Amino acid sequence: MTTESQAASERKPTKKAWAGLFVLALPALLLSIDVSVLYLGLPTLTRELGATATHQLWILDIYSFMLAGFLITMGSLGDRIGRRKLMLIGAAAFGVASTIAAFSTSPEMLIAARALMGIAGATLMPTTLATIRTIFADTGAMPMALGVWFGCFMIGMLVGPIIGGTLIDTFGWGSVFLIGVPVMLLLLAVGPGLLPESKDNGHGMIDLPSVTLSLLAILSMAWGIKELARTGWTLFPCLSVITGLVVGYTFLRRQRHLSQPLVDLGLFRNAAFSGALALTGLGGVVMSGTSLVSAVYLQSVAKLSPFEAGLWLIPQNITMILGFVTAPVLAKKLQPATVMAAGLIVGAIGFTLLTQAQVGQFTPLVIGMSLASFGVAAPMSLGANALMTAAPEEKAGSAASISETSGELGVALGVATLGSVATLAYRAHLSPVLTPDQPQSALAGLESALAAAAALPEAAGRPLAEAAYEAFAHAVHIVGGTAAGVFLGLAVLAYLTLRNQSADPGEQVGEVYAR
Repeated sequence: MTTESQAASERKPTKKAWAGLFVLALPALLLSIDVSVLYLGLPTLTRELGATATHQLWILDIYSFMLAGFLITMGSLGDRIGRRKLMLIGAAAFGVASTIAAFSTSPEMLIAARALMGIAGATLMPTTLATIRTIFADTGAMPMALGVWFGCFMIGMLVGPIIGGTLIDTFGWGSVFLIGVPVMLLLLAVGPGLLPESKDNGHGMIDLPSVTLSLLAILSMAWGIKELARTGWTLFPCLSVITGLVVGYTFLRRQRHLSQPLVDLGLFRNAAFSGALALTGLGGVVMSGTSLVSAVYLQSVAKLSPFEAGLWLIPQNITMILGFVTAPVLAKKLQPATVMAAGLIVGAIGFTLLTQAQVGQFTPLVIGMSLASFGVAAPMSLGANALMTAAPEEKAGSAASISETSGELGVALGVATLGSVATLAYRAHLSPVLTPDQPQSALAGLESALAAAAALPEAAGRPLAEAAYEAFAHAVHIVGGTAAGVFLGLAVLAYLTLRNQSADPGEQVGEVYAR
């Protein structure tokens, strides 16, 4: 389809469509706020509920585990029973679970409520993306709509700590969970009138063994990857990841023989779908890993307080929001694949600046992460558009859930892999300069080295601390260079796999099965 004929065939989005987008952006805004405010409330609720260190980990992690584990199931369920119907059920469940969490009287009660919130959240993410595809199909405005949706998610990350801190100081830790209740009530009130219902009428009952296998596979991998990031390459996390891979392989084999599979593997035969999935997934891996290393650098090497470090991270959130808004505009004038590749090249330049960060000077890191965040916005929003338009409309929920699951696992994988790269680079740089009178425990990590230096006399402790700072700065250089290389590779992938991708969903329907 030529640009002229495509423009002629596009209908203009109605005011009701934009109002519907506002409603669909509410869950994204809420879920991102929920992620950012919990860390602020954790010290207070730990003290008041008497939570142990183990309780704290489960309070933080159970939500993301349940969210990742149920995304595939909920995406397929929405395709079967109706995406708006499932979204509203999930909104009601999220509101109830949030209320239970707010008034929890024990750590166990809070953990259970957080688990229910994760399951409910898994209904919201794929159904909102799939409904955006339905509302903005054949309008040419879907890239902008997805950019707005992603931008709202980042706004939530930006304002979440401010809102959360104010609420905790005024009303206590439970108030951070009640933020979601009025949002979900609004969604329940206006959703039925503004949002269309859509589903795949050709699907029957969901395959329960497939649900079980997908849960086991994703939960095993998610837990194993997160534990690898915390404890290193120890036995049980490795076994958990291997178990997840084996169960995942069994799940995929079962899907091949089902007439109505939980995941249609035919989607992956479409180069645009697979390419877009790789872009968004690997982009998440790189961004999560570099963000972790940058946050540690600002607090431990640059010696900023958590509040000050948070302020210096604001620019990258703002530039990412700007990227989400800019990319769809550029994609109307240039080929979307070109915009994505250019964004990734900008991101690679940003990561290259991380290699210039020095002890006592963190400006290159802040500028670099801001450029990288601006650049990655293009493949995130336009990649999501390419992924959703590559799938037939009746598979939209399943396609969205695959994308979201990839993102959830990508965040955990990025922390584990690039965190490991940073650890190895730190040890390799520090080990040759470690003297016999300095403890080997300094090789475990920067915090261990600083603790060891503090326990030594100043004459021995100060050189150890300075060497540890230099070693971690070196680790940031290696991580930045690695991330830049990955982004350049993704730029090539974006151009090769998506250069023929149309922004018109109608042009893509059926391509999956034609190949």
